[in-house]
Amino acid sequence: MEKHKFIGKTKEDAINNAKISLQELEENLIIKELEPTKTGLFKSKKTEIEVIEKREVTQEIKRYLTQLLKNLGFIANIEIKANNGVPTYTIYSDNDSLLIGKNGKNLQALSIIVNQYIKKEVGQNYKFLIDVNSYKEKHERALVRLAKKVAREVATTKIEAKMDSMNSYERRIVHNALTNNKKVYTESEGEEPNRYVVIKPKEEE
Repeated sequence: MEKHKFIGKTKEDAINNAKISLQELEENLIIKELEPTKTGLFKSKKTEIEVIEKREVTQEIKRYLTQLLKNLGFIANIEIKANNGVPTYTIYSDNDSLLIGKNGKNLQALSIIVNQYIKKEVGQNYKFLIDVNSYKEKHERALVRLAKKVAREVATTKIEAKMDSMNSYERRIVHNALTNNKKVYTESEGEEPNRYVVIKPKEEE
């Protein structure tokens, strides 16, 4: 993963230089402004930026993930797809259940490790998802179905319902699934790592 440096009178000039040199749109670049440098004793300061192409980051994630899985003893293939502009890495391995772990904990740990590596390399957060044989996709659909089922019960009984503890990713799925529901609303309660979603009835107007 190559890091390019460009200089301009302003940050905008430096970015334009990067776009011309790399023949890329700005939206496809990760840009980090570096400390100002002086070009000479009496000359004005210029802006220097460090640029990484997003396509290279995408491939670096796959390379690192492949090596990590190999070191852990898994035989795996990785498929990359863009989901709303976010790269999704779907792993197909010789032991998917072990790679996923109980309630997805091993998969979550794997995602954290790769995320920390890429954040260190890039110098900022970079959004991507790691999945195993569409586990997250299926799990998300199941969570949405459960949330809507509980919401119907709450709307009927007018009694709030507490769901099982979930991580932030799962809680966000539940909140999003019911955000436009006219009869119930959701709130997260409790302390990490045992925070959970409570589905509550709305007062009738």
